[in-house]
Amino acid sequence: MTVQVRNAAEGAGHGSMLRSVARLGMTAMLVLGLVVPLAAEATAKAPPSSFADLAERLLPAVVNVATTQTVQDRGPSMDMPQFPPGSPFEEFFKDFFERNGGNKPQQPRRAQSLGSGFLISADGLVVTNNHVIADADEITVRLADDTEFPAKLLGTDTKTDVAILKIDTGGRDLPFVKFGNSDELRVGDWVVAIGNPFGLGGTVTAGIVSARGRDIGQGPYDDFIQTDASINRGNSGGPLFNLDGDVIGINTAIFSQSGGSIGIGFAISSKLASSVVGQLREFGRTRRGWLGVRIQQVTDEVAESLGLDRARGALVADVTPDGPAKSAGIQAGDVILNFAGQDVSEMRELPRIVAETEVGKTVHVQVWRDGKAMDVTAKLGELEAAEQASLKQELQDTPTVEKGAQGRVDSLGLGLATLTPQLRAEYSIGDQVEGVVVTEVDPAGTAGEKGLRPGDVIVEVAQDEVRSPDDVDRGVKGAVEMGRKSVLLLIERAGEKRFVALRIDKG
Repeated sequence: MTVQVRNAAEGAGHGSMLRSVARLGMTAMLVLGLVVPLAAEATAKAPPSSFADLAERLLPAVVNVATTQTVQDRGPSMDMPQFPPGSPFEEFFKDFFERNGGNKPQQPRRAQSLGSGFLISADGLVVTNNHVIADADEITVRLADDTEFPAKLLGTDTKTDVAILKIDTGGRDLPFVKFGNSDELRVGDWVVAIGNPFGLGGTVTAGIVSARGRDIGQGPYDDFIQTDASINRGNSGGPLFNLDGDVIGINTAIFSQSGGSIGIGFAISSKLASSVVGQLREFGRTRRGWLGVRIQQVTDEVAESLGLDRARGALVADVTPDGPAKSAGIQAGDVILNFAGQDVSEMRELPRIVAETEVGKTVHVQVWRDGKAMDVTAKLGELEAAEQASLKQELQDTPTVEKGAQGRVDSLGLGLATLTPQLRAEYSIGDQVEGVVVTEVDPAGTAGEKGLRPGDVIVEVAQDEVRSPDDVDRGVKGAVEMGRKSVLLLIERAGEKRFVALRIDKG
């Protein structure tokens, strides 16, 4: 049987037929000779026969954002060759270079760029991407009717690539749009993008939601909506609408080798963006919740070594001294399973959940420790204040003396030594670091497979502190006696701690 793709008009007619069948209370229908059961509940919206009414209503609230900045011209410059003093060539080349502009400082020039944005208030608040206005000397907002206004930057957030501008409307009320709930989006829902691709002016494209919750490596809070609505250069900062006309995303990035749309565009979810915009409006900066932990992914091996039923949650690799987590009793080696009533299915969800939680709020945190779940209570601090404080202290001095006690753990493929001032100096290990230093790694061993290298410091084995090669060996043997196939090590490298689950080679 050959099934042909029908055009939109035919599809719309077919949809009305199906709705009529549904109203008759039938439990099945005949489509292309196949019996297809009706869904118990149909909540998906049928595509409109035209997007014209929606576009007409929304276009006036979408703006073009033009920026100007001063950049140093990187054009070609000539450096005069060096000659011995008194050389006859020196005078000749000096005269030549002076006539042709050689060695003159490069002149600054004005560079312009274009992007998109949208109005969120009648008095002229505009939302766009941070990268659209970054380093701009002047920002101009042009409305759909070609009226232009100079814009003032009210606040920006590099972590989510969101910025908010203000234009002086002179008392004129402007059309604006509001944020919708991106959590209600489903893959396959229709969406409409409006922006300024290639500087052409207000342009409307439509498509569907291709995926949700995409992490494209842009920042710590990635929560992108992927769409096949055409998004090109210049669309950055423009809105992505649902069929109700609510902003459910800010168009930010595309995946393309040519710079043109290939049907893979990404928009910041409105849930994330609206929270950031609200903080920028109120404070001129972000105020994110801060727990004070460094986390890593829970792998299958890590889950097995901790007695966890499956890989889930966020493994705490380190706890900031005097931070909220420390005060709450959260420890390195804990797995955070639930934060403030929200399950943490994977590591990357936790930073976003914590950041969206109000500063100063007391929340319940469920952690996995010693083979069982337990609850603690934490009062959140402010991330930005903590980041500023940490910038003020970074010292690492390393004195020097003799070699430490040596040892090997063949089941892991490691050569080890106790930490001494000499080894601290050799591997640039700070005085505050305690543990056992790795001096040798067998490339074919389990430690070599996981990327351990000389200079790494083993701080814990199976969540017990170690201070000598014998301590490490005892910890590994203890894991074997408990029937574990792998052992969990806490490693410190270059001032950062992380957990590594190593398979125990019994051969």
